[in-house]
Amino acid sequence: MRSPGEVLRASFEIVGIEPMFSVEEYYDRYDEFAEQCDSMDELRAECFVALADENGYDGQLGRDVADAFSAERDQTNVELLPSVTRVLNEVSQEYRLGIVTNGAPDAQRQKINAVNLERWVETIVVAGYDVPPKPDPEPFERAMQSLDATPSTTVHVGDSLETDIAGASAAGLGSIWISDSDATEEYTPTHRIESVGGLLSLPWI
Repeated sequence: MRSPGEVLRASFEIVGIEPMFSVEEYYDRYDEFAEQCDSMDELRAECFVALADENGYDGQLGRDVADAFSAERDQTNVELLPSVTRVLNEVSQEYRLGIVTNGAPDAQRQKINAVNLERWVETIVVAGYDVPPKPDPEPFERAMQSLDATPSTTVHVGDSLETDIAGASAAGLGSIWISDSDATEEYTPTHRIESVGGLLSLPWI
């Protein structure tokens, strides 16, 4: 319900300091710390300490901001996008569904449970821990193995060109990019739709 950027700004205010780093800097370092840490709180604390040090601040301030962020960030405060329930109800009648997501397992599990995604989904791969994060092909391959699928029978749906579309391409999958922007030459999805509801009008469904 709130973006990480909004929560980060609130966290700086709670600690009573001016922003020491941007949410973009956090995103840029996320995968690096995801490979080292076992929980979302640990990941964020280690990342914020490093960013504070690199930007000339006391590392403890970074830890204080991370603590405030954890208190503010409610991973269960999520809701499905419009039309998702209808789309998943229809698609799951014909296709086996899986999730490939980057993130800390504890945080991702809370989000998944909050909207009960497992009523539609048969397998969940949290990339960045047991397997490398997207766009590495391994998490896609892990999901296909679990679903007894092959690249020729699988399509990946996502909203990130750099992780979803690039990763699907690396694994030899078709891809559907949810965006109202044009793709770049570097990453070319098989299809582009502007909203989740567009999945129901694609040729493969």
